[in-house]
Amino acid sequence: MIFILNIETATTNCSVSVSKNGKTIAIKEDNDKNYSHAERLHVYIDEVLKEAQIQSQDLNAIAVSKGPGSYTGLRIGVSAAKGLCFALDKPLISIPTLDALAHQVNIDKGIIVSMLDARRMEVYSAIYDINHNPIRNTEAQILDERSFADYLEHQNVYFIGNGVEKTKTLINHPNAVFIDHKLPSAHDMSFLAYTKYKINDTEDVAYFEPYYLKDFVALKPKSK
Repeated sequence: MIFILNIETATTNCSVSVSKNGKTIAIKEDNDKNYSHAERLHVYIDEVLKEAQIQSQDLNAIAVSKGPGSYTGLRIGVSAAKGLCFALDKPLISIPTLDALAHQVNIDKGIIVSMLDARRMEVYSAIYDINHNPIRNTEAQILDERSFADYLEHQNVYFIGNGVEKTKTLINHPNAVFIDHKLPSAHDMSFLAYTKYKINDTEDVAYFEPYYLKDFVALKPKSK
């Protein structure tokens, strides 16, 4: 039996789960708009371990959402994960935040755009096919009316994440499908973390840092 503790703190959702062989068996999460991670994360860790009926020493690995996302949220989650890895002598697995978010969408046709709110009209986004394989890697971009136009012309595009709200104000296309009120969750990390564990795809605990993605795509000036 492979038990993995999954930690997701890239957004306002403080989310922790325990998985067994890639399936979530215990989860605790709360989307507090005030970022309650510092107060609740370790409480949630204790609670999911109790619900899973295991001890921390029984864990085979610790997985953490690596970003992009909130600077403060990522720092808290990664610091907690690294501390547990050091204390328990367990490997650290990192999961790209937008990859896990994309796994909340199951479709037969079209593409998936995972997007997290940044600042103003900016988002962090990545694009995936129906099997959740990356089509376009994570980018920081400034949204406008032409964003994702090339994709929208040919197929349905499913937008998910807390960047959806601002995207809806700009994009009006019949092929755009907006999935509201969804945030990254530790539940969706379970299978991804287990897959990485099986191939020993782990991080150097001492040197691992969150993926902040601070550079943004410049907005092209409009022609007069």
